[in-house]
Amino acid sequence: MGTLLSRQSCQARLRSPEGMSLAEFLYPALQAYDFLHLHQQHGCRVQVGGADQMGNIMSGYELVTKMTGTDVFGITVPLITSTTGDKLGKTAGNAVWLNREKTSPFELYQFFVRQQDNVVEKYLKLFTFLPLEEIDHIMEMHAKEPEKWGPQKRLAAEVTKLVHGREGLESAKRCTKALYYSSMEALEAMSDQELQELFKQAPSAELLLEPGMNVLDLCRKANAIPDGPSGYQKITDGGVSINGIRVTNPETVLILGQHILKNGVSLLRIGKKNYYIIKWLQL
Repeated sequence: MGTLLSRQSCQARLRSPEGMSLAEFLYPALQAYDFLHLHQQHGCRVQVGGADQMGNIMSGYELVTKMTGTDVFGITVPLITSTTGDKLGKTAGNAVWLNREKTSPFELYQFFVRQQDNVVEKYLKLFTFLPLEEIDHIMEMHAKEPEKWGPQKRLAAEVTKLVHGREGLESAKRCTKALYYSSMEALEAMSDQELQELFKQAPSAELLLEPGMNVLDLCRKANAIPDGPSGYQKITDGGVSINGIRVTNPETVLILGQHILKNGVSLLRIGKKNYYIIKWLQL
């Protein structure tokens, strides 16, 4: 109790208007017993955690050494933060996962390619196996051509390849080209899994291509625009794109290879961010 109460972090929370819950106060003791159990049952002698876990790791170190007399060790690593400086993690809801089902290769790639100049060199040293001389050269080139974002792209590529392999890196690059560069070639090469990962919230529809079917028909069958004049005007005002190409004539007949890709998919965008995935049947 004395050790827990004496910690600055604990005192600060106790003095705050929110106070401190019993569960939060006892957390260091529970984590300490975790370390003791792992040591006794599995021979664990090293606990690794973020820099903010120093107090909890110290509790485990003290408990294990007092109970067993064995030398154990704790290692802390610098916290990785978001571009706004917030801690990354499950509690904050912004964790970056190694599991593809939770963080796709594209999302992992984009997380690292968006890093700011003031952290990218540190991340290259932390998360890649590039020689220090090569990292120095990358940073020197960046100083001459900062607009190319060379270190960020190399960091994103190295980490994505390390986690998901070369296939995962290629997937991330395809998704990047499709979303940010409106590449029809990249869209045509994308698998169903990649489409779902890239447009997680996008509704999807399966449609039959009917003779003479036009842009207005497509938008209405996909429930992407309202009925009546307002939906028609949405197209004429330039608010509709198909496969990255803006269409302004509602009567334009759909063309294979342009509006409908070789993989039987159309990517419909309404406005700036509302996507619809159209899968064509019996082409």
